[in-house]
Amino acid sequence: MTDLERKHDRTPVPKEWAYAPAPESRDVVSLDERYGHYVGGKWLEPSETYTTISPATEEPLAEVGQATPEEVEAAVAAARDAFENGWSGISAAERAKYLFRIARILQERSREFAVLESLNGGKPIKESRDVDLPLAAAHFFYYAGWADKLEYAFPNRRPRPVGVAGQIIPWNFPLLMLSWKIAPALAAGNTVVLKPAETTPLSALLFADVLRQAELPPGVVNIVTGDGRTGAALVKSEDVDKIAFTGSTDVGKAIQRELAGTGKKLTLELGGKAANIIFDDAALDQAVEGIVNGIYFNQGHVCCAGSRLLVQESIYEPVVEKLKRRLTTLRVGDPLDKNTDVGAINSEQQLEKIRELVESGEQEGAEIYQPPCRLPEKGYWFVPTVFTNVAQSYRIAQEEIFGPVLSVLTFRTPEEAVEKANNTPYGLSAGVWTEKGSRILWMAERLRAGVVWANTFNRFDPSSPFGGYKESGFGREGGRHGLEPYLRFDNEPSHD
Repeated sequence: MTDLERKHDRTPVPKEWAYAPAPESRDVVSLDERYGHYVGGKWLEPSETYTTISPATEEPLAEVGQATPEEVEAAVAAARDAFENGWSGISAAERAKYLFRIARILQERSREFAVLESLNGGKPIKESRDVDLPLAAAHFFYYAGWADKLEYAFPNRRPRPVGVAGQIIPWNFPLLMLSWKIAPALAAGNTVVLKPAETTPLSALLFADVLRQAELPPGVVNIVTGDGRTGAALVKSEDVDKIAFTGSTDVGKAIQRELAGTGKKLTLELGGKAANIIFDDAALDQAVEGIVNGIYFNQGHVCCAGSRLLVQESIYEPVVEKLKRRLTTLRVGDPLDKNTDVGAINSEQQLEKIRELVESGEQEGAEIYQPPCRLPEKGYWFVPTVFTNVAQSYRIAQEEIFGPVLSVLTFRTPEEAVEKANNTPYGLSAGVWTEKGSRILWMAERLRAGVVWANTFNRFDPSSPFGGYKESGFGREGGRHGLEPYLRFDNEPSHD
């Protein structure tokens, strides 16, 4: 078009660019009306049930079993029988074949699982599709490769399986947490009783069909559903040799007290209040994207979320300005819409916790910013939020909110940044943004965090260990380190 033609063009110019709805079809997922417990390769009819819902619409999805202590013991017995009468005796190369099969099936059924993750959990489909599913399959591929190399992983230590592993996973990453736990346990030669979170059981129940497809021997993996009572019964079971738990710090402490003196192995991956530290020489636009990914990814339902932003004083104003502008572009809404950036809060209970802590931040004197945002009428939603003028003593700077809420603080020197970052009972992760490699190494050496990201945030790989310090728990998942909790070595006592 020439300048003259452009001058006389009468085509209306849109006032703003809008994204047309791009929903992913739900037809790819077929749900049963009622689910039992997966025990010994068969479905066990539950004596009690509850309804699991979609947090985005509050619609009922399925009736799910509420496992009783007797049903938990049946699953543990099936796992023990499978361990002693087959699984622990097959060759490591054969174990690896099953893990490879599971990984390939997850890839083949990735669309189905991604839709179910978003439907039952509330997270955006693009996160389920592009993050959760590829990583879940990658963990099974990775540990399949280790299954017949354990003597090389731990030279001169003669590794052997622990036995029956009880595993309790949270609701923020249902399939990925399942993969983090089941893959290394099977690679090491153990059998498993898994309890998914009460609000997001459907991914684990669909995973039972993956086990069927992979022709995994009966009883090697058993799945029981229910609330905290089910988890407590699994922890208390005398025939479980190891407990792996991911969840809240309070529940982790209770589990540790319960297992004290029993000889059972235990790993805990608990809460976090990570510091994302921005220095004045950082690439600010890149850093702002890292800030957004660090706290608004999965609605902030991430234990290692960068919920505390520490900004060097000299760049405080431009960083906050860029961040607020970026927040206005985030799209909140239907998790199954491919354009959605921030989905639904997982449950009404979690939404109330977020609201209560946000109100405390306002009452204590912090300045709140929330971009203009129209929330759906049904479901559980919260607007992406930024607090400025935050003091270290405020609850929003100390307590884990587990929602899309960011607290901004400032620092002047690297020493002050380290002191403020470590001023928390947690120690799961941290982020450092600077062009100086030497500064990154200096900070990483002093930050009391299990993972320190450099010029990025929330990046995971199956070969890299993950875990925390202090009230963020102990033990590591991922990498060669993730195998060790599922193994015993010479002269190490067994659980009686």
